[in-house]
Amino acid sequence: MSSVVRHPGKTFEFQVSVAIIGAGAAGLIAALAAHEAGAEVLVLERDALPRGSTALSAGLIPAAGTRWQAAAGIADDPATFAGDIMAKAHGEPDGAIVARVTQEAGPALEWLAEAYGLPVSVITDFSYPGHSARRMHGLPTRSGEELIDALRGAVERAEIPILCDALVTTLYTDAADRIIGLAFTRPDGTVEEAGCDQLILACNGYGGNKDLVAQHIPSLATALYFGHPGNQGDALIWGEHLGAAARHLSGHQGHGSVAHPAGILITWATITEGGVQVNALGQRFSNEARGYSEQAAEVLRQPDGIAWTLFDGRIAAIARQFEDFRQAEAGGAIVSAADWPQLATRISVPPDALAATMAAVAACKAGTATDAFGRDFSASADLAGPFLAVKVTGALFHTQGGLVVDQEARVLAPDGTAFPNVFAAGGAACGVSGAQAGGYLSGNGLLMAVALGRIAGRAAGAAGRGQTA
Repeated sequence: MSSVVRHPGKTFEFQVSVAIIGAGAAGLIAALAAHEAGAEVLVLERDALPRGSTALSAGLIPAAGTRWQAAAGIADDPATFAGDIMAKAHGEPDGAIVARVTQEAGPALEWLAEAYGLPVSVITDFSYPGHSARRMHGLPTRSGEELIDALRGAVERAEIPILCDALVTTLYTDAADRIIGLAFTRPDGTVEEAGCDQLILACNGYGGNKDLVAQHIPSLATALYFGHPGNQGDALIWGEHLGAAARHLSGHQGHGSVAHPAGILITWATITEGGVQVNALGQRFSNEARGYSEQAAEVLRQPDGIAWTLFDGRIAAIARQFEDFRQAEAGGAIVSAADWPQLATRISVPPDALAATMAAVAACKAGTATDAFGRDFSASADLAGPFLAVKVTGALFHTQGGLVVDQEARVLAPDGTAFPNVFAAGGAACGVSGAQAGGYLSGNGLLMAVALGRIAGRAAGAAGRGQTA
């Protein structure tokens, strides 16, 4: 459906300085930045209401050196953050892009808080795997729904038009392959057009396109997709038509903790604070602490593709700061018991096997044994009743590969030259996670949406007014 048509001399009845495709976090933040730069902005969204993958996430944005960290006594800086990203992804990402987004993330959050009133705070009571400091920031309910609603409200108050139910299908170029406009389809089949001076692709990746997932991430070809179904790879397809460079298309964020069958994301704090996962045989099967992205494939390899996340009341109290976890509890997805034998009966796993598994975990936490999977339990408190469990499966959240961009979010050709007026942000751009699921550091997705979205908006807005960003 997505196409690029060369149409020199084509004119449009309606023209804007900056058109943005996609009204997730990346697109809305880009809209605010472009508007501040003085550009006339139009956001086009395929859905009836801006949601995107942002609404399905925990809404947590990693940033280093923020005022919220300083107030909490957390020592951190962008260089340390960049080092954590590169270490997790084994040096695969573009170091210049990593440096730029880690430098921009903190200022972007403070801008959203100060200019648009977003009630940002930093999580101080648990850490995510791979982060050497507590740098996850979010809104009060720790939900992506709250984040996207707050951003949409900011855009509406700025009187930036968001045209919903507008599925962009075609990009028009002139003889020099410069984007001059686009066509979009309305729910009744009507096709409308708009001209633009600058274009920002903020329509995420290809996680909702089963053919592209099978091609680039075959291990998750049949996995539950927990992202937005509209993520059909439009930006990637348009980029291919334009001759743009793409990179790390096998990179992705998985998640090994989606409640089944409720389909609710269970915070990874259930693991990082000392919980574990067992399969239907009552046995652990991996080092859960490596990260929730790589754990998706581990869970899917278990019988029936499910596992049980086990934790205790102390950890549950931490997890309740997340709206998703509270919904899982209210919906009956969390099972509770006074002891391990009772819990084993309630979740239908062999009691003897579960007892042996948890005894081994307790020995690791006490320092009298070494974990067979290599997990370091030395900083984890022992689990104490009441014990809790939630049945989970592995899922694909979103893809991390995408169009190659420069430090101003301009889309690049394979020879490194920038397209004259095309930008990409969020999942439409190549992320900073490398080519494997294990390269994903918690929050990398919203990092690229927030930091790169603001960068793209400023650059496109300035270019639309004939200025330098």
